[in-house]
This record gives sequence, C-alpha cells and structure tokens, in this order.
Amino acid sequence: MSSVWSRPVPERRPALTREAIVAAAVTLADAEGLAAVSIRRVAAELGARAMSLYTHIERKEDLLALMLDEISRELLAEEPPPGDWRETLLALARSERELVRRHPWRVELISQRVAVGPNALRHVERKLAALDGLGLDRATAWQVLAAVADYVTGFVIREAAERAAPRRDGVSDAERAALAEPYLRELVGRGEFPRLAPLIEAGTPGAGDSFERGLRWVLDGIEGDLAGR
Repeated sequence: MSSVWSRPVPERRPALTREAIVAAAVTLADAEGLAAVSIRRVAAELGARAMSLYTHIERKEDLLALMLDEISRELLAEEPPPGDWRETLLALARSERELVRRHPWRVELISQRVAVGPNALRHVERKLAALDGLGLDRATAWQVLAAVADYVTGFVIREAAERAAPRRDGVSDAERAALAEPYLRELVGRGEFPRLAPLIEAGTPGAGDSFERGLRWVLDGIEGDLAGR
C-alpha cells in the first residue's frame, strides 16, 4: 500500500480539494473532538457526498494522518533560536506544547501511531540540527531527542487530560476539588500520609506550573551525561 502523500491528487471542483477536506476535518476536531471526525461528517461540513471524498482520501486512517501532518506545519512557522542546543530544544518543546493546547486531539493521534508525514519529519530534522555542534553519533543524538520527546509527550498528555476533564464531566476543577476535599482531609488527618499531608494542605501545583522546570531538569541530566563521556 503506498503512502498517502505519494498518491496523485485527482483534479476536482475547487471547493473539494484534499486541502479543503483536511482543513474541514481539523476545524471539526478542534470544535468537537476527534471522535466527531468521519468521512461522512466531513463531507457534510463541506456540503458534499461522502463518496466524493474517497476520490481524494481512500480511508479514515489517511485523513487522520493528513490532519496530524497539517497541524505539524504550525511547528515550522517560526525559526528556532540559533546557538545553544538547550535553548533551541526548549523553544521547540514549547511550540509542541502550544500546538497541543490549540489541537488537544493531537495526543490521541500520537497514541494511535498514525503515519508520519513530511511536516513532522521537518520538525524532527530541526531538533537534530540543534545537536550538530555536540559531535554526537547518530544513535546518541536520537536518544537525546527521545528523552526530551518522552518528557514533552507525557506532560502534554497529562495537561490535555486536565484541560478536557471539566468539559467532558461537566464539573469544573474547583468543584471537583471541593467534592474531594473532605475525604482527602479525613485521610491525611489519620497521620498515615505525613509527606502528602503538607502538599494537600498547600495545594499541589498544576501541570502548567512545572513544564519549564521539569524540562530543564531533563536537559540538565542530558548535559551532565554528555559531559562525562
């Protein structure tokens, strides 16, 4: 089976192009979530018949791959800062976090391991370029990127889940905390959790408070390991 990006795009009326289909699917996912996206629903949004979309996109999996790569284009909008590899990776990680904030369904597609497209590869190429001056072999450079990517991916998944919960459950974070507070105070009041008790009393920091610090810890560890080689 050939890649969706290598297949010829048939000519059709201007309103129904592959680009228009993908744009409509992205808009739909942003508004209603990934579960709302189907060939039939996207066709309805475009005022077209579902069968007409299949002349541009053979299956839903291809549409999801094209959607992921389309939003990956946003990661290429600005050039990363030149110079220090740490600051470059930090800037690129920030852009990945902001991308998920705009398109939270990206985390679902990552977990589904949809096909990687050219824009995503260009973003990876940028990250590899940031390491050029370190003299790393290819395997080590890839391990560095994997360590940073694992942190960023784990963080944005947690943050996206926290942001989605109020809309999904119909309960705000403040309301959820108020409901849980009596039970938590009862538990810590028994003295069984002496280390958790101060955190619960003071309030644990949210995901948004720790991204930069956690990533710098990861980069500190990488830098220390490379210096010891």
